[in-house]
Amino acid sequence: MVTKIKGKIMVEGDEDREHLGLVHVITGDGQGKTTSSLGIALRALGSNLKVYMIQFLKSGTTGEVYTIKKHLPGMEIIQFSVDAINERQQKIDQFRDKGSKFTFNPDEQEKEAAMLGFHHAKKIIGSKDYDLVILDELNTILDKDIIQVKDIIDLMENHGNVELVFTGRDAPQEIIEKADYVSMVKGIKHPWQKGIKARKGIEY
Repeated sequence: MVTKIKGKIMVEGDEDREHLGLVHVITGDGQGKTTSSLGIALRALGSNLKVYMIQFLKSGTTGEVYTIKKHLPGMEIIQFSVDAINERQQKIDQFRDKGSKFTFNPDEQEKEAAMLGFHHAKKIIGSKDYDLVILDELNTILDKDIIQVKDIIDLMENHGNVELVFTGRDAPQEIIEKADYVSMVKGIKHPWQKGIKARKGIEY
């Protein structure tokens, strides 16, 4: 229920970048977790914050990859799936549509790529060159035991004033308890249930 406001309420904001450093977890079985993290990124960029996004388990030239590389100079994105490492991110001037097919590799094949992504994330966070770091599908690789929860807890306790966002289904309870923000995206209806394929520009 929305709170009804009868009188004027003044809320003071905080513009000090030194006060950044909270952890957001966006999880659940509904559609829109990555989309939500991109909304946070867009807001950060609008306030001249620098953003870095690492995508686990994903590869290919999706709409967000193309937009970030071509139109958002304050934001970087890199993918760490086994397929992405094999292809290693086309240069933007070589961008081409690879079609509308998606590959989900066995968990065992994704382990090395995910660990490379995790070590890259620690390096990016430790550099303090970025104000906001998004680890897209991190919750999923934790649930699959590809990366250990204790390693992410350590990261959460030692990331300084870099704001962190973790997305993906099935966030472990330890991560939920440790985070500052937790949003649960609940799936109620999805067109896939009616046999409608993922549509370019909407789902990818």
